Amino acid sequence: MATRFTALLDLATGKAREGAITVQDDHTLSLTLARPDIAIIANMADYPAAVVHQSYEGGDPFAHGIGTGPFRPVSLDPGQSCILERAAGHDWWGSAVFGGPWLDRVAFLDYGTDPSDWLAAAEAGEIDLLYQSVGDFIGARNDIGWTPTSVDSADTIVVRASQRPEMTVRNPYRNTRVRRALALAVDNIICLEIGQDGRGIVAQNDHVCPIHPAHADIGPVPHDPAEARQEILAEGFLDFRHELVTLDDEWQRNTGDAVAAQLRDAGLRVDRRIVPGDVFWKNWLDYPFSGTQWNHRPLDVQVLGLAYRSGAVWNETGFSDPDFDRLLDEANQLSDAETRRDVMARLQTILRENGVIIQPYWRALYSHHNGQLVNAEKHPAHEIHLYKIGFRA
Repeated sequence: MATRFTALLDLATGKAREGAITVQDDHTLSLTLARPDIAIIANMADYPAAVVHQSYEGGDPFAHGIGTGPFRPVSLDPGQSCILERAAGHDWWGSAVFGGPWLDRVAFLDYGTDPSDWLAAAEAGEIDLLYQSVGDFIGARNDIGWTPTSVDSADTIVVRASQRPEMTVRNPYRNTRVRRALALAVDNIICLEIGQDGRGIVAQNDHVCPIHPAHADIGPVPHDPAEARQEILAEGFLDFRHELVTLDDEWQRNTGDAVAAQLRDAGLRVDRRIVPGDVFWKNWLDYPFSGTQWNHRPLDVQVLGLAYRSGAVWNETGFSDPDFDRLLDEANQLSDAETRRDVMARLQTILRENGVIIQPYWRALYSHHNGQLVNAEKHPAHEIHLYKIGFRA
């Protein structure tokens, strides 16, 4: 998380800069930034930003259990379940602001990554609400009478070739013409149809979503498999065997299959490897050629800083461009979306012209519940606001 708050940091020590954070009273902090950063508050709300009591020194947070929320942790059995209960004997600060909480107990149940198992659990009445509904199973859940909710989002999958030299003995992905050719061989519309059953928005290989405030429309992605093959042949990599790795998750697996099939149609040699989540997420930064889900974030500059800034912790592509970094710094200082859009157009164009990613679509997110719940709508960042949810009277 510290890398998201460089405007507050002393880069020499990695700690907060002297005078950057001032406690004004029991409920107020004053932040003094080294430079403007429009994403600082949004980054504080991102899912890795867990805030714990100052006495917490590591280990199981459930065993520690000090929090300010309406629910207290009861148990966590990875791969099986997580149980929360309404905190008894204390008034939640949010009740006066938001209302609720209305539930006494919440059980999160892990049914794995096969959506058919989720459907079976719904049909059996074992669950009330699904975290998400995907692909062909969206219609199947409609058919059993469950209530759908949906929302547009900047949630996406990115197929990226790592430019880091150590990835393969003979790494074609360090070659810009090869990376551009890989993208040229893929029709993003086909990926949307196969991976997401057409539910979403075709993307432009630039990782800035049309729903972002300063998105710039830089035009559709070109598609020419014959030219892609000629480019790779000219660079001497037509004999190279690619291995495309994806998570064993229905929509991501199907999207990876669609990309691999189109690359093969262009005359390339492509193998597929599909791995379970515990394997994928331990190694996601280290695959030479893979697909990664990137979650929704509200501002256009956020993912660019996390994924494509030189040396960023989550920079899985190995992309490094001082002009890109400079423009991103400039964009981070522009709060007005109309003013920022010109800079965003240049950032988006750099990503596409360098063939950094194949980014086929933006997902429309879906969820279903059994019709007995209120305030259980799908959130664009997959958040579940438990304090809002209740059962119909």
